Amino acid sequence: MSEAISNDPTLGVLLVSGLRTHQENYAANFAKDPRCRLIGLTDEADVSAERAQLNQAYAAQLDVPYMHDLNQALSLPGVDLVSICAEPERRGRIVIQSAQAGKHVYIDKPMTPYLPVADQIVDVVAQQGVRSQMFSMNHLAWAQRAKQVLDSGTLGELVAIHADNLFAKGPAGTATLGTPRQAPFPPIISNFVDAKAELYAMSIYALGLVLWLAQRSVETVYGRTANYFFEAHQRHNVEDFGFLVLTLAGGINATVTGGRIGWTGHGGEGTNQVYLVGTKGAMLIDAYAPRIEIYDSAPPWVSPPVNPDDPMGFWGSTQRAVNTQPKRIYRPLAGSVHAKSDESHFIDCILEEREAVVNVRMAADLTEILLAGYKSASTGDVIRLPLERG
Repeated sequence: MSEAISNDPTLGVLLVSGLRTHQENYAANFAKDPRCRLIGLTDEADVSAERAQLNQAYAAQLDVPYMHDLNQALSLPGVDLVSICAEPERRGRIVIQSAQAGKHVYIDKPMTPYLPVADQIVDVVAQQGVRSQMFSMNHLAWAQRAKQVLDSGTLGELVAIHADNLFAKGPAGTATLGTPRQAPFPPIISNFVDAKAELYAMSIYALGLVLWLAQRSVETVYGRTANYFFEAHQRHNVEDFGFLVLTLAGGINATVTGGRIGWTGHGGEGTNQVYLVGTKGAMLIDAYAPRIEIYDSAPPWVSPPVNPDDPMGFWGSTQRAVNTQPKRIYRPLAGSVHAKSDESHFIDCILEEREAVVNVRMAADLTEILLAGYKSASTGDVIRLPLERG
């Protein structure tokens, strides 16, 4: 734990990467927590000119200093926590560097696409005695309801679980259908302007929820990836949809879907739900239930204009630029929204000196499971864990 925590009632938060990353959400939530103060924004010294400009722009919006050199920023007094949103290819090494500097690390999802890097992160965090958390949906109200149901024993012993995370953004209907996808391995994991590998980027939520609810390790993985919705994903040879079939220790079966289904694929932000099957009963828990649905004479919701800087609607700033409107049909009732941010839960863990629900150990497990899924999608085989290192 850094010395500043014992001398100051607030935690100093250093941000890595700015606009057009999830830092747009994380920084805002850290800033809202009275136990935090934003120290500044930084990144690696050799980032591209475009990334540097986006970082500087966000630092100006937040009214915090922009520091061009991560090494120097980590040595500043008062930095207790680093919020890391660099691109997937860079994220892992920045986590390692920050933890080696004795800083707690809050990490964008997924933590890294490289298994040796994931293993190194786990070792460094343990050696340095810092706290860690990767962003997840596990603290949302509907996920917490699922945990409460399981803990109550109402369903008996868990025998099967299925989770969906399908994000309703992007102009769908442009993919060429009819050709089965041939998944490459290792997978292509890059944040293109107009596409992401969605099994990697989206199913991480559902997969993390499954591991947390089941509290069992994964033994085997079978995966498939597909292109159903977006031409851009096909052009970059990344999937817009994927699923995993898992066997967990103790004979529990689990399935997971993850993907992007287009703006009009759902009445809200997307399908986020979990099916729990036990020895005494079964239950579906939906992020949008209970809800009311509104159908009136107001003009119908329409997809926003395509922003060439962000055609898929990944980031809040780019969607505000084209005046994207919220969907009006689904209105979750009280109790179906979360009261505390994921970031504030991490602050709790730091101050109470306890492990986060999704720490780097679980994040590394998720990396291994996802890579096993991609390997299975490429070969058609069921993959048994652990994966070979090297």
